[in-house]
Amino acid sequence: MSPRTLLTRTAPAGVAVLLAIAVTASTSGGNYRVRPGDTLSAIAARYHTSVAALVQLNHLPGNGNLIYAGSTLRLPGHHRGSHARHGSTITYVVHPGDSLYGIAGRFHANPQHIARRNHLPASLMVVIGQRLRIHVRHASHAHHARHHARHHRAAGFHGYAVPSREAVAGMIRSTAARWHLDGRFALGISYEEAGFNQRMISSVGAVGAMQVMPSTGRWISAYVVRRPLDIYRAQDNVTAGVALLSVLLRETGGNMRLAAAGYYQGLASVHDHGMFADTKRYVANVMALRNRF
Repeated sequence: MSPRTLLTRTAPAGVAVLLAIAVTASTSGGNYRVRPGDTLSAIAARYHTSVAALVQLNHLPGNGNLIYAGSTLRLPGHHRGSHARHGSTITYVVHPGDSLYGIAGRFHANPQHIARRNHLPASLMVVIGQRLRIHVRHASHAHHARHHARHHRAAGFHGYAVPSREAVAGMIRSTAARWHLDGRFALGISYEEAGFNQRMISSVGAVGAMQVMPSTGRWISAYVVRRPLDIYRAQDNVTAGVALLSVLLRETGGNMRLAAAGYYQGLASVHDHGMFADTKRYVANVMALRNRF
């Protein structure tokens, strides 16, 4: 699901309908004031976090199944203090051809931290001439973080037999059938994302044949399938991706093109901005692949 984060853009019926029921909205520092019509899933998408993180940070009752307009939510990742000890903050002006992930890679920074700090939209798009504040760690910290990330990703598959692409395709068909989902559509998504390759890990950390972000896997586990999922395990990875597609199809009234766009760009972003050019290409590819399977 690259280049977006994940996919906590929407939620199933019992979670997405976390409607706010009174009056105002604003952001201030690391806080968000809820506005009428807001859902917790939409707020999570806007600020590149997860429903679970918001529920935990704000001590929301139950699964956070009710939020009120006018109330204030704390946002994860907006605290200050310790970062200053480990580096410095620079201002970067976006140039033609830049992307958020390219910029983050250049400065060995976390793209989600850049997005939150600069209040980027859910699409994570940057604009030529835009000035971004980026926290740059000292070289030793950056090297350690890269080494740790590589080690963590490689270790994620430890102990699991990684099936062939043909076996993964079979898992997708059978799992889609259990979820009453068009198997050809799920196959088209996986082939476009990873070519059925369970060992694939994207530059932004999306894992496996369905290219599931770890935060998305946790969200699907907690709110959709309601059991632990390990996205490094092929069947769990397929389950997470198919379950997400099921949610997206329900949220879009069964519209496969919109669901595919939501898988790639994020449904909240599609609703707010329409499909971006690369999203349209992605959707066209997925639908063409569906017709081949």
